[in-house]
Amino acid sequence: MTKSDRLNDRELRAWRGFLTMQDDVRRHMNRQLTSEAGISLAEFSILSALRLQPDRPMRVFELVDTLKWEKSRIIHQLSRMVRRGLVERRASEEDGRGTDIALTAEGRGVIDKALPLHIDHIRRLFFDVVTPRQLDMLADLSEAVLENLEGEPFDQ
Repeated sequence: MTKSDRLNDRELRAWRGFLTMQDDVRRHMNRQLTSEAGISLAEFSILSALRLQPDRPMRVFELVDTLKWEKSRIIHQLSRMVRRGLVERRASEEDGRGTDIALTAEGRGVIDKALPLHIDHIRRLFFDVVTPRQLDMLADLSEAVLENLEGEPFDQ
């Protein structure tokens, strides 16, 4: 592939399509979660990360690593979620200086309600319209790009 200061028509079509699809899918998912479960996509992301660790709370740096968000974004989102009673901050049992983030009973109830609704929506929005071959190609493409990004610095 030749390097240029411009994208060719094929590259531009693929890039714009990817960005538009990503934005539209996120917007639809956020709208669905808000209307059906009363939470935003950002809240869903944090609640599901915590739900995947049922035996222990998570530290903020673990949420940063899991979600690949900036630390400040996670801290602001957590503050809103603490006020809503979805999560709680606790002094870390491992390190008295650190803070653990844990699901509250309300947060667990919300994610347990939201998860099956969300999975159904993802299937209708995404998986039902792609072929198994396209799905495999998307997985391969995603893995290749993510592998390429592994060496890139990630500012937290």
